[in-house]
Amino acid sequence: MTEKERDRAVSSTLTDVGRTAYCGRVGPERVGETVTVAGWVHRRRDHGGLVFIDLRDRTGLVQVVVSPDAQGAFETADAVRPEWVVSATGVVAARPDGMANPDLLTGTVEVRATALSVWSRSETPPVSPADGANVDERLRLRHRYLDLRRPEVLQNFVLRDRVVFAVRRWMHAHEFLDVETPTLGRSTPEGARDFLVPSRLQPGHVYALPQSPQVWKQLLMVGGVDRYYQIVKVFRDEALRADRQPEFTQIDVETSFLSQNQILELMEDMVRSVFQEALGVQLPAWPRLTHAEALAQYGTDKPDLRAGPPLVDLTAVGQEVEALALPDETRWVGIVAEAAPFSRKQLDTLVDRARDLGAPGLFWIRRTADGVRTNAGRAFADGGAARLADAAGVRPDGLLLVMAGPTGAVHRHAGAMRLEVAAQLGREAPGFHFLWVTDFPLFEWSEDEHRWTSAHHPFTMPHPDDRELIATDPGRARSQAYDVVLNGVELASGSLRIYDSELQAQVFSVLGLTPAETTSKFGYLLDAFRFGPPPHGGIAFGLDRLVMLMAGADSLRDVIAFPKTHTGSDPVMGSPAPADPGQWAELRLTPWATDAPPRP
Repeated sequence: MTEKERDRAVSSTLTDVGRTAYCGRVGPERVGETVTVAGWVHRRRDHGGLVFIDLRDRTGLVQVVVSPDAQGAFETADAVRPEWVVSATGVVAARPDGMANPDLLTGTVEVRATALSVWSRSETPPVSPADGANVDERLRLRHRYLDLRRPEVLQNFVLRDRVVFAVRRWMHAHEFLDVETPTLGRSTPEGARDFLVPSRLQPGHVYALPQSPQVWKQLLMVGGVDRYYQIVKVFRDEALRADRQPEFTQIDVETSFLSQNQILELMEDMVRSVFQEALGVQLPAWPRLTHAEALAQYGTDKPDLRAGPPLVDLTAVGQEVEALALPDETRWVGIVAEAAPFSRKQLDTLVDRARDLGAPGLFWIRRTADGVRTNAGRAFADGGAARLADAAGVRPDGLLLVMAGPTGAVHRHAGAMRLEVAAQLGREAPGFHFLWVTDFPLFEWSEDEHRWTSAHHPFTMPHPDDRELIATDPGRARSQAYDVVLNGVELASGSLRIYDSELQAQVFSVLGLTPAETTSKFGYLLDAFRFGPPPHGGIAFGLDRLVMLMAGADSLRDVIAFPKTHTGSDPVMGSPAPADPGQWAELRLTPWATDAPPRP
C-alpha cells in the first residue's frame, strides 16, 4: 500500500464517534454485544494476518482484533500507529483458550472489529504511556498532557475525584455550607510570603492571593454561617519541595459553638468516612498526643507511628551509670529495636549517621544470650549497660541505641535515628497511621526578627490555663491548636479562634504590632468582633497531600494535573513569563531588567 493509499484508507469524514462502552469496562458479561469503544492506540501488533490493537482510555485497555474479512477496518488497522485516536465497533467475544491476559481486567475478552475509524493522528510522542515512568521527569512535566495518559497517573485523579466527592457528601450530610471566599484580598503579616497582584485601577496598591481563607471564614462565623467548608485553592510564595507547591488545594472548615473535642471528633469522622468510601479502608480511632508528649516520645511534632515504638526516657538511669561528666540537665533517650540483625560495621555506620544529624555521639547496647555488648564499655562500667537495657525493656537479641544531650536537641536527634533504624530494617508498618497533636505553643521566638511570632497564626485561642502567661511569659503559653499527622506528614492544622477583641489586641501586642498597625491590618476583623462574634474554630486539610498519601505517591506532582517544578515554573505553558510592555504601562510599573534566562 502506497503512502497516498494509506492516507485515503485512514481518512475519516465521520462527525459522531458514538462510543457505547469504556475500554476498561468491556467485561465477560458483555460477550455477544456489539459495542463501540474509542481511545488511543496503546500498542499495535500484526500476527499472521490478524491485527491486534490495545485500545486505551482512562478506564484501561481492551484488545481490538481486526481480521482481513473486515476489509475497510483491516486496511485502517494496518496503517494506525501508537497514540493515534481511533474508535472501533464490533462484537465482544471471549478470547480463545490459552489467550487470556490475567494482568488486564478485560483480559478474557476482545472486541472483533467490523469498523475502525481514525479521528486524529499522532507524531511519535516524546513521552509514551507505554514506557511507564522510565522517562526523565522534566520531559514528562514538559509534556504533562501526554504523561496524564499513563493509566497509573490517571488513577490518581480518579482517586482524587472520589475523595472530593466523598468530602462533599459528608459535609452536606452534616449541614456544612459550601461558601466561596474572595481570591483577591489583602496582604497580611505572620504567614508565608504573599503572591501580590498589582491593581490597575488603584495604582500603587496590590491585592494578595490568599494563603488561607482564614479571616474570611471567621467573618462568616460572625455572619451566622455556623458550619462552613470550601475546597479552595490557596497560594504561598515559599521554597518548594516534594510535598509543597506554590498553589495547592485545601479542605477548609470552620464551625461555631463547638468545643475543641467536638471539632476533633467531627473531623476524624469525616476523614474516616472518606477513606471508607474512596478506598474501602476502615480506619481505627486516632490516638492523641500533646505537642510536648510528641516531642518527648518521637522527637518531632509530626510523629510517624509506623516506625516502631516511641523513644524511651533513660535519664534517671543514665545519670547514675555514666562516667562522662555530663551536665546535670543532660537528657538520656533510648531507641529500642527488637531482633535487629545489625553487624558491627552497620552499627558503626549508625554512629556516623548520628553525628551527621548533629548529635555528639551514639551508644549502642546489644543484649545476647551471654549478656550485653556495647561500644561504650568505659562509660557504662559496673553493669551500666545492662541497667540501661533493663530500663528500656530490651529483650534477648534486641538492640538499644542511646543518645544524651540537652532537652530538645537530643529528642530531635533520637527521633531522626528512630526513623533511620526503621528504614534500614525495613520495618515501617503498612497502612495509614493517623494521630492528633494538640496544645502547640502559642508563640515562637524568631532569632532573625528578634521578636515573638505566632506558632500557628495570630488568631489562635490560647490554652485556658495559660492565658495569664501571655503577658508574663509568652514562651510558655500553650494554644488550643491541633494538627492531624498521617505517616509522619502534617496533613491538617487548625485551632479554636480568638473572638474577644481585647484578647486579640493583646496577642497582636506580643507580636510587636502597634495599635495603629493592628487597626491598619486587621481593623475590619476587630470591628466585626464588636457585634457579637460566636465562639468558633476550624481546620484546613491539605487535599493534595491527602490524595498523595492515599495513592501511595512520592510527590504532590503525582496528584496535581499541571504541577510546578521546584523553581515554581510551569513547564507546559512556560510561566512565569515576561509581561507585555503595554501591560506594565497600564499598571504604572517598570520591570527590573534581568539577563538571567528563565529557570526550568
